Amino acid sequence: MKCGGSTLNELPDSFFRDLVRLQEEGAQPVIVHGGGPAISEMLNRLGIESEFVNGLRKTSEAVLEVVEMVLAGKINKDIVRRLEQAGARAIGLSGTDGRLLLAEPAANSAEIGFVGEVTGVNRELVDGILGLGYLPVIAPIGIDRNGQRYNINADTAAGAVASRIGAERLIVVTDVPGILRETDGRKTVLPSVTVAEIEEMIASGVIYGGMIPKVRAAAQCIQGDVREVVIVDGAEPGILSRVLDGEPVGTRIRR
Repeated sequence: MKCGGSTLNELPDSFFRDLVRLQEEGAQPVIVHGGGPAISEMLNRLGIESEFVNGLRKTSEAVLEVVEMVLAGKINKDIVRRLEQAGARAIGLSGTDGRLLLAEPAANSAEIGFVGEVTGVNRELVDGILGLGYLPVIAPIGIDRNGQRYNINADTAAGAVASRIGAERLIVVTDVPGILRETDGRKTVLPSVTVAEIEEMIASGVIYGGMIPKVRAAAQCIQGDVREVVIVDGAEPGILSRVLDGEPVGTRIRR
């Protein structure tokens, strides 16, 4: 699962209880989380300027320090605490722990600084944690073989993890009920789209703004064993169970 940074504080306790029940029934959830709003708030408090380039945060060394502090230090542990309060067994990790997320500079690194792309995932580490009965909660900080850290877009990191650990499904937990299409002034959720249709809808303006990187990252992770990506609203009651039961909720992205 990918949990968006803007939705984490809004997720109800029932979401975490649902996760616990799924874990007890034999499911093996893996969470990759974001934290954009909290990072922006901390940068403002510290007086550190930050800007975005094509939807990605321009990351200087000073910004990177704050990104790691907020993602791996605060948000990661907040999620673990909420999971454990609900009865789960969870372990919080940064992508730098055990070289969990190997990375290299993004193609336009000269423009956006220490932003990286995932080149490898330590599947043995994830499998080991799952084998012990714990739920991994991963902060998207990457590291290269020389020890340089990178800020990784959470959608991209989640897609990379899902495609490399053999997951059949990636659930993107957001604050919207799925991909919306506006018809005659009314917005309705698209129940299912293909990767090709996504690009057509971006070009026509049906998909716009912050939803573009989400759906593109989702589409990119449909590789290997990943057969579908489901975008859902985490505040909906029992949403995770409903997805796994095959109920038509959210938007399913398929090949």
